[in-house]
Amino acid sequence: MSRKKNAGTGKKDTFTNTILSIFGANPFKAYNYKQIAKLLGIKDKAGKDLVVNILEELKKAGQLTEDKPFRYMLSKKVLSEFTNKKDFVTGKVDMKSTGKAYVSPDNGGEDIFIGPNNTAQALHEDLVKVMLFPKRKNHKTEGQIVEIIKRNKTDYVGVIEVGKEFGFLIPDSQNMAVDIFVPKSALNKAKNGEKVIVRITDWPEQSKNPFGEVIHVLGKPGENNVEMQSILAEHSFPLSFSAEVERQADAISDVIGEAELARRRDFREITTLTIDPADAKDFDDALSLRKLENGNWEVGVHIADVSHFVTEGSAIDAEAQERGTSVYLVDRVIPMLPEKLSNMVCSLRPNEDKLCFAAVFELNSEAEILHEWFGKTVIRSVRRFNYDEVQAILEGGEGDLKEELLLLNGLAVKLRAKRMASGSINFHSEEVKFILDANGKPIDTFVKVQKESNMLIEDFMLLANKRVAEHIGKPEGKKKPKTFIYRIHDEPNPEKLNTFVQFVSKLGYQMNISSRQRLVTSYNKLFEAVEGKGEKSLIETVAIRTMAKAEYSTQNIGHYGLAFPYYTHFTSPIRRYPDLMVHRLLEKYLEGKPSVKEEDYEPVCQHASEMERRAAEMERESVKYKQAEYLMDKIGKMFDGQISGVSKWGIFVELKGSKCEGMVRYNEMPGDYYYLDEDNYQVIGQSHGKVFRLGDPVTIRVKKVDLARKKLDFVIVNTDPARDWD
Repeated sequence: MSRKKNAGTGKKDTFTNTILSIFGANPFKAYNYKQIAKLLGIKDKAGKDLVVNILEELKKAGQLTEDKPFRYMLSKKVLSEFTNKKDFVTGKVDMKSTGKAYVSPDNGGEDIFIGPNNTAQALHEDLVKVMLFPKRKNHKTEGQIVEIIKRNKTDYVGVIEVGKEFGFLIPDSQNMAVDIFVPKSALNKAKNGEKVIVRITDWPEQSKNPFGEVIHVLGKPGENNVEMQSILAEHSFPLSFSAEVERQADAISDVIGEAELARRRDFREITTLTIDPADAKDFDDALSLRKLENGNWEVGVHIADVSHFVTEGSAIDAEAQERGTSVYLVDRVIPMLPEKLSNMVCSLRPNEDKLCFAAVFELNSEAEILHEWFGKTVIRSVRRFNYDEVQAILEGGEGDLKEELLLLNGLAVKLRAKRMASGSINFHSEEVKFILDANGKPIDTFVKVQKESNMLIEDFMLLANKRVAEHIGKPEGKKKPKTFIYRIHDEPNPEKLNTFVQFVSKLGYQMNISSRQRLVTSYNKLFEAVEGKGEKSLIETVAIRTMAKAEYSTQNIGHYGLAFPYYTHFTSPIRRYPDLMVHRLLEKYLEGKPSVKEEDYEPVCQHASEMERRAAEMERESVKYKQAEYLMDKIGKMFDGQISGVSKWGIFVELKGSKCEGMVRYNEMPGDYYYLDEDNYQVIGQSHGKVFRLGDPVTIRVKKVDLARKKLDFVIVNTDPARDWD
C-alpha cells in the first residue's frame, strides 16, 4: 500500500511540475484550469478535476496567485526567483504587417527580434518588457514580450467591412498585423466600406483579434477631407477643439487696455513689418528697424505675446500642451490654438495694435551686437509681405520699404556668415508643394526652394532664439542656471556617420571626420558639390537622417548642427507649445522670480518632442497621399526621374518636379535578370551587365497607384536604343 501511495504521489508530483513548467514558460501570463487542461491534452472530467485541485494546492503553497477569480499566475515570490535567472529589457515595439516585431531597447543596443507567436498582443510602438532568449551563435538577439507596460494607442483608422452579425476594421496602418473585430452592437451606424475610427475595448486572451467599437465615422474613402482627417486620427491628433476650449477662446477680448499699453515698450511709431508665406494666416513674428542717433541700427524681433492671452492651467493651455504643435498638412493647418487666437487676436496682422514679447538688438554695420533688451512690447505692423514679394525686391525690383528690407538683408547676410564661420552646418532640404483645385485634388506640383527672403527671417529668428537662451542659461559666477527649455541637438551617432561617409565615398565624394570642424567643413563642401547633380536630393536626405534629431529638454547640451552652446525656441508660440513655455519662464526670470522645478518641465519637453515627431510624420503622409493622387490619372504616362534607392525587391525612382517616389520591381526591369549589389548601391544585369546606380537618371512609366496605401509602381522605359527593352 505504501509503495502504491508513493507511486501515485510521484505521478502527481510530475504532473504538478508539468503544470508549473507551463507557467514558467510564460511567467507573466495568467491561466484558468480549462486552458491548462487543453495545453496538456486533457479532455476527461477526472483529469480536469485533478488540474483544478493542483492549481488550488499550488496557490495554498504560495507558488501561484489568483490574478482574477479562477485565473492563476506565478506568485510574486516565484516570479522574482524566476526573473532573477533571466535577462529582461524594456523598449518600444516596431511591429511588421507579417506579425513579427522588433523591440528597440530603451538603453540602446541591438534590436531584439520577436517571433509572431511571442508578441503577447503587443501593438506597434507599445512600451513592453521583453524576456531575452539565450544567445545563439551567429544569430540575432531574440526574445518574448512578457508584459505590455504602456499601450501606444487604442484608436485605429481604417475601412469597416460589415457582415450580417459583425464587422471587421481593416486598419490603414502598415504596422497593424491584425484586423479589429467589431460586434454588431458596436458598429454605431457605420456602413460597409466607410472610413471609421475604432477604439479597442478588449482583447480576450484566446482571441486572435482585438475587439473594438466604432467611435467616429469619417466618410467615404478617397474624399479629400476624409483622407486628411484619417491621417490625423491615425496619429491620435484631435480633429476639433472641445466646446470648453472654444468657449474660452470666444470670451477673450482683443481690446488692449491703456494700463496694459503703459506697461510695455511702445514700437508703434517705429517701422515694423512681417514676412510670411503667401497663404499664411498666423503671423507670429515681426521685425522692426530704425537708425539710432549714434549711427547704429536697432532691430527688434517681436513675437506674438500668446502668454498674455493663454492663462497657464486654462482649458486652452491644457489643449495646447496636449497638441504640442500645429500640424501643416498639404491643404490645411490644424492649429495648436483655436482660430480666434491663432489667426486673429495673437496674429501680428498689419495696421492693428498687437502685443508682443521682443528681443531688441543694437547692431553696428558689421552686425555685431552692442546692446540687447528683452521685454514686452506693443507694435503696429505697417506692411504684411510674403516671401516672393521680398525676394523680388532683394533681386533688384521696386516695392514698399525697399530701403529697410535691403538693410535688414545686409545685416542678416553678415549674421549668417558669422554663424557659418563658427561651425554651423548648412543643411539643405527641398519641399514639394501642390496646386490644388476646389476639391483639394492636386493639379500640379513644384519644389519650394529656400531663397534669400526666407534666410533673412531665419537669421533674425536664430539670433533671437540664441540670445534668449544665453540670457537665461549662461551661468553668472557660481550661481546655478535657472531651469529653462532648450532646443538641443546631440552629436551624430558614430556608426551612422561612418555608414554615411562610406555611402558618399562610393558616389565619389570624400569627407574628413577627424574633428568637428573638419566634419562641418566636409558637410558644407559636400552640399556645394552636389548642387545640380542627380544625387543631390538623396545625399541631402541621408545626411539629415545621419544626424541626431533635435528635441526639447531642460538639460542643455547645446545645438550641434547650429554650433550654438545655448539655443531655445522663442519665436513661434502660436504654433509650438515649448515657445509658449519659454515666454512664461523668460517673463518670470526678468521679474526676478525664483527658478521653477526641472521635474515639472522635463515631461512636457518630452511630450512636445514626441508631438513634433508625430506632426512631421503626418505632414509626410499627407504629401505621399497627394503625390499618389496626383499620379492617379497619369497611369501609362512617362516621366523623368532618378534612382533614389535600391532594395532586395527593386529600385526606387523619384520623379523630377513632383518628387513622387515609386518602386520598379526587378522582375519588371528591362532586358535582363538583375541582382542587388548592396555594398555599392547599384543593381547589375546578369547577362548584359547593365548597371543601374543610385542617382542615375531614368525614364519611367506609371504602372499602378495604390491610393489607400500611398504606394506607386513604375516600370523603366527603354533608355538604350541598342536594345529593345520596352
